[in-house]
Amino acid sequence: MSAPRLDEAWLKQQVWPRFSRVLRRKEIYLANHSLGRPPDRTAEDLRAAIRAWYSEMDGAWNLWMQGREAFRSLTKTLVNAPSADSIVPKTSAGQGLRAVLNALPGKPRVLTSDAEFDSLDFILRVYRDKGRIELKVLPFDRFEYEPCDLVVVSTVAFRTAKILPRVEDLVRQAHSHGAKVLLDVYHHAGVLPLDLAALDADFAVGGSYKYLRGGPGACWLYVHPRHQGLRTLDTGWFAKKDVFAYARPEPLQFAAGGDAWLESTPPVLAPFQALAGLELTLELGVERIREYNLAQKAFLKSLLPVGGDDQSFGAFVTLRHEDAKGLAAELEKQGVKTDARGEYLRLCPDILNSGEELERAAAVLALALQV
Repeated sequence: MSAPRLDEAWLKQQVWPRFSRVLRRKEIYLANHSLGRPPDRTAEDLRAAIRAWYSEMDGAWNLWMQGREAFRSLTKTLVNAPSADSIVPKTSAGQGLRAVLNALPGKPRVLTSDAEFDSLDFILRVYRDKGRIELKVLPFDRFEYEPCDLVVVSTVAFRTAKILPRVEDLVRQAHSHGAKVLLDVYHHAGVLPLDLAALDADFAVGGSYKYLRGGPGACWLYVHPRHQGLRTLDTGWFAKKDVFAYARPEPLQFAAGGDAWLESTPPVLAPFQALAGLELTLELGVERIREYNLAQKAFLKSLLPVGGDDQSFGAFVTLRHEDAKGLAAELEKQGVKTDARGEYLRLCPDILNSGEELERAAAVLALALQV
């Protein structure tokens, strides 16, 4: 499947049939920045993984491990990681952050922003309160390097979709002072081009819950090869050399490369949730998805007083409202699914939204704003 550029007629013919189950829902879905809509094939992939369990019992591990490695390989391609084993499957971005924090010696100084998603923000504050880290929080809009051991920052802010400018300079400056950088790319991967190798990031966390259509649990930690020799307390028997040999040598023998960052028995179905969405994203191309999304956001901007429609923002637009949560609830009653974070109503069109849907959603929202 190939198209020089995406347009609605081509998507309707070539892509929408792959989403027949979810497109039967009677709603205008503009929460694509939150829980992404799954392809029909996702159910087939999960059935295959479960069918192997019924038919082969412990022999299903062969298929399950193939699924895990396919997930790592696809994600590696998506973010241009140096190798597939640089992608360490996790069940959440927060799990990835903890693994990094628990690999650093002493009481590291952590620099972060005030725009981090609640899970990472909460973990950092707990570690601070437990005396495990020193924590400094800077405004996202004025974020720049200050002396620290680890920078933890999102490349796209989850409330506003604002893109963190000059990430390359931030990484370079941190490295020049001996600090490491962990990027949260959850609102980046799949809708904005991402090259972790070029950025030279030390760590990154992301997942398939949103734009990659893989649901909860299909997340990952990126570990640059230069840090794969670090040893984290968040470990388990899948991080051992020769996992199924059940040997107990002293000193401990870890798996090679990024596999040394694996943990205990993995949730084997999560990778299968994510395969179809990852493959579709790579098939369409992130650059083309971004181009199409920008056009959709510009169309919404022409209809509504929204912000975040230009190149300096991620995949969704926002509308500031004192009762954004109540506004989202009212829209849902009218068959338009959005969501709110603080004072920001978030609306995210994607390749499954027609222009006619966007017009109807804008009309419903305009009426709600008049109440």
